[in-house]
Amino acid sequence: MKTRTTALLAAVASVAIGAFGAVFAQTQSQPKRPAFYISEFELSDPEGIKPYSQQVEATFAPFTGRYIVRGGQTASLEGDQPKRIVMIAFDSMAQAQAWYDSPAYRAIRPIRLQSAKSRVYIVEGAPEVR
Repeated sequence: MKTRTTALLAAVASVAIGAFGAVFAQTQSQPKRPAFYISEFELSDPEGIKPYSQQVEATFAPFTGRYIVRGGQTASLEGDQPKRIVMIAFDSMAQAQAWYDSPAYRAIRPIRLQSAKSRVYIVEGAPEVR
């Protein structure tokens, strides 16, 4: 009886260790997927947006955010010419969403909403293969 119990416990333990190892290996081997906050907007109040522009980077930097595109020249290849584009890269969708929902960003978001008409979204990027 003791041998049977020991064998059963050993089998259960080996299955648990194998399952843990498989899950750990799977999470370690999956490439990271960055996320991008993208905003296309048309300014209605260039002076009114200045406080937002001066403060926004400090709100996303703690969430791994960094500018990829901030204004600059655009060339429309198909469709309407975009007005102004901002793209901020984050290490993950979770970090991008956490920034957007953060108290620091919520505090300045009304400035952007009052000073511009915009389309804003977060999109998950392709996996980073290394």
